[in-house]
Amino acid sequence: MSGPATMSDAQLAADAERAGALLAQARSEIAKAVFGQDRVVELALACVLAGGHGLLVGAPGLAKTRLVAAMATVLGLDWARVQFTPDLMPADILGSEVLDQDEAGRRRFRFVKGPVFTQLLMADEINRASPRTQSALLQAMQERHVTVAGTAYDVPTPFHVLATQNPIEHEGAYPLPEAQLDRFLLQIDVPYPDSETERRIIVETTGVGEAAPLKVLDAPSVIALQTLVRRMPVGEKVLAAILQLVRSARPGSSVDPRVNQHVAWGPGPRAGQALMLATRARALLRGRLAPALDDVAALARPALVHRMQLSFGARAEGLDIDSLVDDLAARAA
Repeated sequence: MSGPATMSDAQLAADAERAGALLAQARSEIAKAVFGQDRVVELALACVLAGGHGLLVGAPGLAKTRLVAAMATVLGLDWARVQFTPDLMPADILGSEVLDQDEAGRRRFRFVKGPVFTQLLMADEINRASPRTQSALLQAMQERHVTVAGTAYDVPTPFHVLATQNPIEHEGAYPLPEAQLDRFLLQIDVPYPDSETERRIIVETTGVGEAAPLKVLDAPSVIALQTLVRRMPVGEKVLAAILQLVRSARPGSSVDPRVNQHVAWGPGPRAGQALMLATRARALLRGRLAPALDDVAALARPALVHRMQLSFGARAEGLDIDSLVDDLAARAA
């Protein structure tokens, strides 16, 4: 088995059982606000449990903001929302220095923190802002601090970004660069609801009152769960499947000729790290002590599609990145 063995198997199993019960309650509370999106909720929670960030991709009106608000309530985290627009500046996210003057006339600069100083940050329509503003989040997402005027300021712990992106409208949008996409642990596709779910949405959200989710966890509990995820054992078969999947998606090292011919760039080692953590988180969310090959297959798309780019010729021929990743995952598992 792969992974640190810093606690006894019995203690680990007991902690995982308690965590599974808490997480089942958390999912039940989130479901009061977000209907019929069980997979989306699971992936978003997996991002947080794995200590990473998530990119929610879906059309407007699919309850992405509602999901983040519900998660913040249920997980007991402070949260903030930033609406990204073309005129948004880095200081609007990070904060800025203001000049203060005391009664004696002495002047000094004081740093006023921006909305990034929260535990759960919703970056709404992140591709609407300029690359300069998008990059303002990079340091916070990777290093958990920001630097303003040469001084580093730590963001709160835990710190997670859940960004949204509209895949339909491209006018006035700036595609996220590869370096920033790679900072997102998972890309979470948010689909349209089915007929029965949409009927429930229409009925239950247009009345006088709505069921509100309740707090289940708090920040220290979330941090403890993140530590538990990193302590979970990973079998050699699962580790081998993760390694094979990531390497098979890279041009030049893949045995699939479609990858070597049509993939412009593939996932780096961070994709393997994302899969390693996310499979553990998914297993814990499903009440299991260790991840299985099914977890690798289920998380292949969310972990890889935003870390790969098809060539122009491949897109012209109709090659679909989702189908390609599914094929690679089936072969690895």
